This record gives sequence, structure tokens and C-alpha cells, in this order.
Amino acid sequence: MTLHEYLGTLKGRRVAVTGVGVSNQPLLARLLETGIDVTACDKKDRAALGALGDDLEKSGCKLRLGPDYLKGLDHDVIFRTPGLHPRFLAEAKARGSQITSEMEAFFDLCPCPVIAVTGSDGKTTTTTIIARLLSAAGYKVHLGGNIGRPLLSEADAIQPTDWAVVELSSFQLLTMAKSPDIAVLTNLAPNHLDVHTDMEEYIAAKANILAHQPPTGRAVCNWDNEITRDLSQKTAGKVYYFTSKSGQIPARGCYLQDGAIWYRDESGARSVLPLSGILLPGAHNVENYMAAVCAVQGLVPDEVIRSFARTFGGVEHRIELVRERHGVRWYNDSIASSPSRTIAGLRSFPEKVILIAGGKDKGISYAPLGPEINDHVKLLILCGATAGVIREAAERAANYQNLEILVVEDYPAAVRAADGRAGAGDVVLLSPASTSFDRFKNFEERGRVFKDLVNALPE
Repeated sequence: MTLHEYLGTLKGRRVAVTGVGVSNQPLLARLLETGIDVTACDKKDRAALGALGDDLEKSGCKLRLGPDYLKGLDHDVIFRTPGLHPRFLAEAKARGSQITSEMEAFFDLCPCPVIAVTGSDGKTTTTTIIARLLSAAGYKVHLGGNIGRPLLSEADAIQPTDWAVVELSSFQLLTMAKSPDIAVLTNLAPNHLDVHTDMEEYIAAKANILAHQPPTGRAVCNWDNEITRDLSQKTAGKVYYFTSKSGQIPARGCYLQDGAIWYRDESGARSVLPLSGILLPGAHNVENYMAAVCAVQGLVPDEVIRSFARTFGGVEHRIELVRERHGVRWYNDSIASSPSRTIAGLRSFPEKVILIAGGKDKGISYAPLGPEINDHVKLLILCGATAGVIREAAERAANYQNLEILVVEDYPAAVRAADGRAGAGDVVLLSPASTSFDRFKNFEERGRVFKDLVNALPE
């Protein structure tokens, strides 16, 4: 079925779209221009929507707003926004509503092969590497999901010879009943437990990226992560593993040997990418490259991979070098909204760093972060709602030895404190280990605020 045909099936039916954020705005526009009866539902009030509300109403959209926006919802088709847990639509489903989402509909309608990436850490970088490698090899690539742009409204412009590369969150995967042609599972650790009912639900959501693959599918899984290794048994597709463990060589997949990433399958083994040729710092980015190499085998020549790796400097807000000033390097790792992500960031630097951390709690343990802070941090600067629990994790760690810890009011104070203490050769790293929602709309805004503050420091 084409997008045009799918939209035709919605005519004469009452359609609701929950959430009017950026990810759903192209969908709303396409539904409205097709003449479909659409209701936009959001917990914001009319004043908060502002000009967007005006535009929607002018286009014929009905608005259902405020704290009770889901109460009594009984539309024929409801598009669930990723951040809304399906349990909040259980009553509507019981009344006969069909629950779907922008991404679920895209998977049903996309005319080209799909590569999808998920995991607790490394999703965005791995997705970006895969997309850019395919582009460098001459393919037309459509990048979407959690990054790029919503793709459903553009499905009729996608050709069968193109590739769609998408990053998928656990929230998007919760109700997915279709898996991609090539699925990549970077790793899994406790995350988003403030939204998911428990760790089991989180893992089950991630498993959907593999669970519906046919035998022709390809699954790329992290051998070193026990959860992803176990989940690899849930696919009917051919499994490729990547591992950074010394001496571990998978039957199919990527491993480290002689200072390089090697690839092996039924046809033999070969060196693909020297580690010295990877511009991105950090062992976790080596793993991201291994995952990407597995995903693009048979599509991207090795020489293209090597050329790309020498010049790719990373994705914004992911260990992004902001500025070098007076011999001090300032890095923005605002994407690090969990302890495991911050641990990976800390391990990216050979020297001890000045760490700025703290934000909103996600309902997961900070205990594993404590020993890593003591091993990799020379000065810990904390602000935000989790400042206390991060401090407690550092001070309770067995290797704690009077690490200096400063608790400050806000980011301007944190940057001033770091600037006052940093000397030539130091690294200052923003890696919050927490979400941004105590003070910012999202991690992008948090990262931009940090960068603006750093770039405003006088020469």
C-alpha cells in the first residue's frame, strides 16, 4: 500500500493525533491537507499552543487540550506520540479505537529497505554513521525516527532503491509489530524507568526491533552485553555480533585484532578499519563503528568506511568539542542522560576530567557511576535535582578518596567554577548522567546553553 492509498483509507473516519510536538506536525499537516477529520490532542492549554494552535484551527483541525485531553477519547484511529505510554490509551482501545503511531505506519508503507538502530547508549552516533556511510557509497538515504525528521509524510517520495535509516526509542518500539530489514541493538542497561513500568517492559520493547524479522533479516547485536546477547535469540534473521573483548571472535561480525576492527563471516576474515583511523574519541565509539560495519556489509566498500572514519567528528551534543581556550578543552556531552552514558564519556579521555553533571532523575541507580567518577574525575561540579544522589554515589564508592565536589546553583555558576579551576591540558566535560527536564525542554537546549556559556568566556 502506498501513502496515498493509506490516507484514502482514513477518509470518513475520525482520527486523533496525541501530542502536537515536532514529530507529529508533518503528520498532522498531511492528514489535514488530505481532508481527513483530525483532532489534535495535547495536555497543553490553548494559550500555550499559541500560533501553532491558530494554524491548526485554520487548517480545519479540532483541538482537544488540557489535563483531561485523553479522557473519553473514542476516535476510530489514534496516532500515539512516542512519549505517551500505551496504558494511557487502554480505555480508548477497549472502546474500539485502533492505536497506531507515525513510525508504525511508516514501517508498513515504506517502499525501501529499512535499517533501524536502538539501544540504551550509542543509538544516534551509530545511526548517523550508518546513514552517512550509505550516502558516501552513493545511496539515497532517508534519516529519521528519533533523529532526522518524521518520515511517514514523505513515504510517497521514497524509491525502492533508497535506504531508510532510523533511530528507534523504547517508546516507539513498545507497540511495534514489524521489524526492520537490518536491526542494530547497541547495548542495554537500565534506562527510562521513570516511564516504563519496569525493566522487563523496557527490555521487551527493545526486543521488538528483532522479534518480527523474517529469515532474510539481519540482526546486529552486542556480544559483550548480556541482555542484547540473550535477545539475539529472538530473531529469525541472521545474527551478526560485535565484540571488543580481547580474543573473542564471532562466527559472523566484528571484533578487535592487531589495532583494527576486523570483520568475519562465512567467506573469511579481513581487517576493515584501523583504530588509529577513527577520529571520534572513546572505546564506545569503536563499538559504534563495529555495529555500523556489521550493518553495512555488502553495501559499503571498506575504503569508503576508512575514508569516512578519518574525517567524521561526531554528532552535536555527543562528546562534542566546543572550544579550546588557554589550553583547556571543553566538551558537550549533553546527550548523556543516564549514568551508563556518562561512564562511557568519562572513559573516552585518558586524563582525569572536570565533570559537570546533574539534572532530573530517571528512576535508575546512580551507584555504578560512583567508582567511575573517582577513577576519571579530578573535580566534580554538580547542579540540578540529582546533584545529591550523584554526590552520594561518588562518596559511597569504595575508591573514594576525598574527591573535591562542588554543588552550584545553575549552569552559569558551573561554567564559572570550571573555568576558575581549569588549567592548560585540562578537559571540562558536561555529561549530566540525568535528563534535562528539571530545567530545560530537552538535552539539545541544555547542550546549546552550555555551549553558549563556554563560547562567551573571554579570550
